[in-house]
Amino acid sequence: MKFQDEPTLFKEIFGDTSKVRVLEYLLEGRELDHSIGDIAEGAGINRVTLFRMWDDLEKLKIIIHTRDIGNAKLYKLNTGNYYVMILIDVFDKIINVGFKKEKIKKKVIA
Repeated sequence: MKFQDEPTLFKEIFGDTSKVRVLEYLLEGRELDHSIGDIAEGAGINRVTLFRMWDDLEKLKIIIHTRDIGNAKLYKLNTGNYYVMILIDVFDKIINVGFKKEKIKKKVIA
C-alpha cells in the first residue's frame, strides 16, 4: 500500500477525493514548493485529474507559483490566504487528535 492510499483521519472526515488528496499533500508539505508532477504523484492521482482542478486552486489562491527550475514551475500552499490558514488550523487539529488517540490506545494496551 502506498502512503497516499493509507487511510487518514483527514480523508475519513472530508472524503477520499482527488481534491482532498491534493489538499492533504500540500498541507503536509506546506513549507516546500512542488512541481505539478510531484503534487500529482504525492497525492496519488494522475496529472490529468490534477490539471482538471488546477484552475480552481489557482483562482481561489489556494496555491501560488513560487519559482521556476528549468522548465518546471514550482508551487506551494498559499499560507497567506485566509481560507488556507483555516485549513491549516483544522488539519493540524485533526492530526493532533489522531496522535492523542494513539497515545491513549498505547497506554490502555500497556
